[in-house]
Amino acid sequence: MNFLKKHAFLIVTGILAFHFVLSLSVSKQESMIFDEKAHIPAAYSYVRYGDMRLNPEHPPLLKDLAGLPLLFLQPSFPIDTPQWQSGINEQWAIGDMFVNCTRPDVICNDADTILFWSRIPVTLVAVILGFVIFIWTRELAGTLAGLFAVTLYAFDPNIIAHNHYVTTDIGIAAFIFFAFYFFIRFLKKPSFKNVFIAGIFLGLAELSKFSAVLLFPVFGLFVILYAITKQKTADDKRSSLSFTLQTILKYGLKFAGSVLICFALIWLLYAWNTINMPAEKLVDAANFSLGQKNQLAQFAHAFVIKTSESNFLKPLSEYFLGVFMVFARVASGNDHYFLGTVTNLASPWYFPVVFLLKETLPFLFLLAFTSLYALYRMGRVVIREKSTDGVSFLSRSFQNNITEYLAVFFILFYSYISITGNLNIGFRHLFPILPFLYMLIAKTAFDLFRRHENNKTTKKVLSIILGGLTLSIIAIPILAYPNYLSYFNAAAGGHLNGYKYVTDSNYDWGQDLKHLQNFVEHQNNCKDEKETSIYTDCPLGANFPRIDKIRIDYFGGASPAYYLKDKYIGWWDTREPEAGWYAISSFFYQQSLYKTKQPGERNYAWLKDITPVTRAGDSIFVYYIQKP
Repeated sequence: MNFLKKHAFLIVTGILAFHFVLSLSVSKQESMIFDEKAHIPAAYSYVRYGDMRLNPEHPPLLKDLAGLPLLFLQPSFPIDTPQWQSGINEQWAIGDMFVNCTRPDVICNDADTILFWSRIPVTLVAVILGFVIFIWTRELAGTLAGLFAVTLYAFDPNIIAHNHYVTTDIGIAAFIFFAFYFFIRFLKKPSFKNVFIAGIFLGLAELSKFSAVLLFPVFGLFVILYAITKQKTADDKRSSLSFTLQTILKYGLKFAGSVLICFALIWLLYAWNTINMPAEKLVDAANFSLGQKNQLAQFAHAFVIKTSESNFLKPLSEYFLGVFMVFARVASGNDHYFLGTVTNLASPWYFPVVFLLKETLPFLFLLAFTSLYALYRMGRVVIREKSTDGVSFLSRSFQNNITEYLAVFFILFYSYISITGNLNIGFRHLFPILPFLYMLIAKTAFDLFRRHENNKTTKKVLSIILGGLTLSIIAIPILAYPNYLSYFNAAAGGHLNGYKYVTDSNYDWGQDLKHLQNFVEHQNNCKDEKETSIYTDCPLGANFPRIDKIRIDYFGGASPAYYLKDKYIGWWDTREPEAGWYAISSFFYQQSLYKTKQPGERNYAWLKDITPVTRAGDSIFVYYIQKP
């Protein structure tokens, strides 16, 4: 124990260095996922051209970070194409030209190089988040708890799965966590320095993803509650009412100051990212995305049109355009497969079920046990203090345990918003609550450990249990390598069966196309042109022919033609089956089987009773269909 405490920072550095290297290794093996085809060209266009016409439905901070390494590569960008010059948010077409080499009149960019370097800043943000989890948990519950919290984080296969993608998911989890850390420092000591820093990190969270707007009501509520529960000192001559009102006013004004700093930072970054963006592009995007759908959309449309006319207000116009676009998208939902149905209507069971299926069993055990233990301790304290003044007790408890109150409230509030929302497309949308869960689990576990520190038998039993859980937490991602996006726990049937429950970013986001390329190359290297086996390690043995052509129905951001060249035949589920090789993304497979179809419409039902000969990664099913 003393060794761990003495060398804690070195151990954390080692854990996160392993986390970083593991992420780079997985990143090199994976192809571009679906969302990256929009995010990566947008990232480069922001930092290279100061123009946010692509992907305005997300703030620019994380894309700016992803785009910076690409400046050194000096890739060609389709700025002279109609899609850029006159198109409206042509992010997918531009992504194909920029990364997937679909423009034959220019020299192709190397897709793998662009992908690898644009992902590194996201992984660095993930590493910084790991350090902050350790620091905050150490402050809250001690060094050993901090080490345990960062272990929970760094070895969570779901975090490893997403910590290198050019998306907003890891970034928003990180910057929300940072914003909470500095907000609590502001509450405890509302100095102008802390007001400024809290405002900066609130702004960074808002610049990471628009779901961070939830921080405004959450922080506003806790500013009021913290001010109300503040106790005056014995020598304070003011009345209780006067003290409370003045405290609320002081905290309210300082919080307002931090919000102003937040929006000043938002304006600055948006101004830098829109410095060369024509105002008419904002108008085009507002006309296309908002239109006249309802009163809110009409107001949003009018607001964007009016503010875009001013060079000073244009950055805020672009910001609020993105906010309104997100609200419109959430309201409309998104087609998704879940437990045998395909729909765009949300299910309140989606996030609870996905959470239970995709989180590791040791983590779920710890979450359940520490939650029950925390409730038990709270009950004991309430019973013990029942004879005291209830208001005074709650006020002291709130002041002394503000971190726990705020973290638990945010977990419950954010979970409620997610469960009742209309966008069921991935466990990744729950990432903002995970750092708080790691921290609270570690704190509660080591509180229990300390309470039994003097009982040698109990201490030994707890040490064995905690040690065993830690080893299993570390072993799970090592054994799961490199299939992290498709990870499902053992109770769900593991990574081979997860697609039966959900797909999309929970299982198949397009990450396995390079694995398909490797399989095709390996199979063909095993045979010469006369179909004679020339190697003994052929993946499918001697029973299957070379792959001269393969019919591919791929869901993702990469291009099958880029990786498979002339072997690629584009395919979809309504085509007439024929003999030969097939590669079908599990996303399209499940969508085809379970979506509502028109009478006589063909789907992949003819494949249902055929076992794939292999898989590319986990998510792409490979079939060989014999001639009838």
